[in-house]
Amino acid sequence: MAEMACDIYPAVFTVDENVRFLRKVRRIAEEHRTHIILFDADRLAGRAHVEAALRHAWRSWAGGEPIANSIEMEALLYAAGTRQCQVAASFGVHPGENRSYIAVCPSAPGVRDRLAGLVTFVGEEREEAIGPAKRARLADLFGITPEEVAVVGEERFRDLVLERVALLDVYR
Repeated sequence: MAEMACDIYPAVFTVDENVRFLRKVRRIAEEHRTHIILFDADRLAGRAHVEAALRHAWRSWAGGEPIANSIEMEALLYAAGTRQCQVAASFGVHPGENRSYIAVCPSAPGVRDRLAGLVTFVGEEREEAIGPAKRARLADLFGITPEEVAVVGEERFRDLVLERVALLDVYR
């Protein structure tokens, strides 16, 4: 179980109240014997960020030394590059409009159809460019300095974020 095959879907949805919404998602996951992890796309450097967080979370979980009590929170911890659950939770859903990546791990037939009652799936667009506003937000979230960006170049900004995901293993 070192590497789990996951389906990742971009989606948009509105959340009135987190606990109620997540309870519905958890019920769908339990019915299909899978895990459903919701990532805030506005706090991520794209699909590669989701894939890296999932890969590290599964490795941690399979190695028997997870930080969190659930694989869902473990994935959010890696996505946020922190050991703090409260910070990691902000990388999940929030009240109001959500742009999200939804990971279904392991892949499970019928889950997407069931989730369609809660979310609107959007096209699998190419990896989105990280514009100046999002780059500034991500730099703040991940403590990326202008000097680091100057060294690697703006075209490799995503790599700096992914490095923060990987560094969580070092800080354990």
